[in-house]
This record gives sequence, C-alpha cells and structure tokens, in this order.
Amino acid sequence: MQGIQINFWAIGIAAVAHFVLGAIWYMPLFGKLWAQEMGYDTENMESNKGEMIKGMAFMLIGNIMMSWVLAHNIAAWSFVPGISSIPTVGNIMMSAVFTWLGFFVSVNLGNTVWERKSWRLFFINSGYQLISLILISSIITLMPV
Repeated sequence: MQGIQINFWAIGIAAVAHFVLGAIWYMPLFGKLWAQEMGYDTENMESNKGEMIKGMAFMLIGNIMMSWVLAHNIAAWSFVPGISSIPTVGNIMMSAVFTWLGFFVSVNLGNTVWERKSWRLFFINSGYQLISLILISSIITLMPV
C-alpha cells in the first residue's frame, strides 16, 4: 500500500474559498438574521471591528485545518476497494455529506438543544457547513496530487 499523498495547493485554495463562502454566507445572505439569532447588536458592529478581525483570523486557521483533515480523509478513502468505480461527484458528495452528518449535524443538534439556540440558527449554521464541505471536497477531489 502506498502512502497518502496530499495536494497542499488544493488545501490552500479550499481554505481561502471556504473563507470567501463564509463572508458571503454570514454577511449579505444571512448576516442580519444570524446576528439577530446570536443576539448581536447590528447597529454597533463598527465598535467590534477588532473582535471581528480576530474572529476572521481564527476562522482562516480553522479553514486550513478543516481542509487539511478532509484532504487526508478523502485520500484515505481512495484505498477502499471499488471506490474508483464511483463517479467523482459521488465521491465528493459522500465525503461532504457523511462528514457533515457525523461531525457537524450531530454536534449542532446537541448545541441547539443544550444551549437553547434557535432552530433558525441551527439551519443557518448547518447549511453553511454542508455547502462549505461540498466546496472543500470538490476542490480537493478535482485537484489531485
């Protein structure tokens, strides 16, 4: 069995694309609704500029980590017998949806109930996570080593 090979360019591109998706998702698409559900004062967002920059920096670090781990996961699955007979789109969707169900939806369900968050917030965040995993999986799968 040969070793796992990872395309670090794909990881970097996926992390940046994930960051851009987050900016679009949480600003023009669902920004006001998300802020309302989180209890943020949207009128005084300018005063929290430093906090937002810090959050974005940590988000980018997290995006790199997620892309790196998902790249390893996708590469590891390439050793499963018969996996090459599945269409590329099927592999992308399997890696994204199974990761989403197992690691995001399951955690978000508990957080929603135990932290008394709204179901609207659950769907905003879970939807973003699914779309971002599909995006990352697509980039990593379509940019092989």
